[in-house]
Amino acid sequence: MAFSIPVGANFAGGALPLAVIVALVACVLVAVSIGELAKHLPSAGSFYTYASRGLHPAVGFLVAWGYAFVEPFVAPLLYLILGVTVAGTLNAEFGWSPDPWWVWALLGAAIVFVLGYLGIQVSARTGTVLGVFEIAVFSLLGLWLIVRAGDANTLAVFGTRYATVEGFEGLAGVFAASIYTILAFIGFEAAAPLAEETRDPHRTIRRAVVYSAIGIGLFYVLTTYGATVFFGPERMAGFQAFNGGNPWEGMARRVWGAGWVLVFLAIANSAIANSNAGANAATRTWYAMGRIRLLPRALARVHPRYRSPHVAVTVQFVVGLVLPLWLGFQYDPIIAFSLLATILVIVVILIYMIVNLSCIAYHYRFRRAEANLLVHGVVPVLGIAAFVPALLTAAGVPVFAFIARLPHPLSLSGPVAGLWMLLGVAYLAWLSTRDPQRIRDTGRVFLDEEPAGV
Repeated sequence: MAFSIPVGANFAGGALPLAVIVALVACVLVAVSIGELAKHLPSAGSFYTYASRGLHPAVGFLVAWGYAFVEPFVAPLLYLILGVTVAGTLNAEFGWSPDPWWVWALLGAAIVFVLGYLGIQVSARTGTVLGVFEIAVFSLLGLWLIVRAGDANTLAVFGTRYATVEGFEGLAGVFAASIYTILAFIGFEAAAPLAEETRDPHRTIRRAVVYSAIGIGLFYVLTTYGATVFFGPERMAGFQAFNGGNPWEGMARRVWGAGWVLVFLAIANSAIANSNAGANAATRTWYAMGRIRLLPRALARVHPRYRSPHVAVTVQFVVGLVLPLWLGFQYDPIIAFSLLATILVIVVILIYMIVNLSCIAYHYRFRRAEANLLVHGVVPVLGIAAFVPALLTAAGVPVFAFIARLPHPLSLSGPVAGLWMLLGVAYLAWLSTRDPQRIRDTGRVFLDEEPAGV
C-alpha cells in the first residue's frame, strides 16, 4: 500500500483505483484455483507441485525454477523501502545526513533472518501481529481521507477519465499501473508453501489464500480511493514523488498532525512483516527443491531444535544483503525497488497463469467426478485472461494498442526474466537426460506419503 501501489500512479494517474480493481479481480480468480489445488495437494512445493501434477513434471520444474528465482526478491525490495523510509524520516525530523538508508536495510535483513531461523511459529505470529497493526492504521487513515475529501469524492476514479499521464493515456496507463498493484497483492498465496507446517492443510490453506486475496483487495480499494480523492485525481501522476517519495506519511501530516508517527511506524513494520512472509515462502520453496535435489541438498536441512530450514534461511539472508546494496547503489533505492518489482511481477504472473491452467487440467484429469464447470473451468480461464495485459506491459511486448513500453531501466525486466527461464530450459534438458527422476519428483506430495503417526 505504501510503496508498490504509488509506483502505479506514475502511469494510471487518477485512475489508480481502477488499476487496483484489475489486480483484485485477477488475484481473487487465481486464489480460487490455488485453493482448489491446495485442498488436494498440500505441499511445500506448492505451485510447482500443482503444475507437475496437473500438467507435466517438466512444467512443474520450470515453475519451481521461476519461483525460486523471484520469490527471494520480495524481502530485498522491501529492505530498500525500509531503508528509504526510515532514513528519509530521520533526516527530515532530526537532520541526519547523509541518509544511511543501507544501515536500516541491513537491520531489516537481520530481523527477518532471526525470525526465520527461530521457526515458523515465531515468524508467522510476529507477522500477524505486525500486519494487524499496519492494516488498522492505514484503514483508519483511508477513511479519514475520504471524509476530509468531502465534495471531491467521485466514482470517476474507477474509470479512465483521469488516466491522462502522457504516453500512458486510458487503458494503457491502467494496465501499466496494474503491474504494481498486482505487486502489492503478491504474498496473498504465501500460505501455500507452508502446507507441511500447518494443521489440517487440506482445508486451512484454501481458506487462507482465498480470504487473503479478498481481504487485502478490499483494503487496497478503500485506501487507494481515499488517497486519490484527497490528493486530487488530476494530480495523482505526482503522487509517488510527494513528500520526498513517502506520500502516505505526507498526507498523514496534513490530516493527523503528530499522528503521522503512526503511519511511519506502520510503514516500517510493514516492510518487516512482508519481508518475513516473502522470506518464509522463498525458503520453503528452496527447502522443497533441495529435498528433491533440484537445488543443492543442503537447502533441505532442518534445524534440530527450531525445525526451520536454517540453511535456506541463511542463504535468503545473504541474498537479502547483496541485492539491495548492489542495485541500491547502482541506481537508487526507489528505482532498484521498481526494477526488482517488475521482474518479480513478470515471473509471478506467468506462474499464476500456469496455476490456473493446472487447476483445469488436474480436476478434469484426476478429479472429474467433483469437477465443476464454473470453479474448475470458467474461473481459471478468466483468471488467465485477466493477467495478460499486465504481463505484456511488464515484459515489453506491445502487441495491442493499450500496451505501452516501460521506461529504462524497467524495460530490462523482460530480458532478465527471459534469460533466467532460458537457463531453466537448459537445466531441464540436462536433467531429462541425466536424472529425470528429479523432474518427476516435483509432483510428490510428501505430507501424504508420511505415516499417520508422524
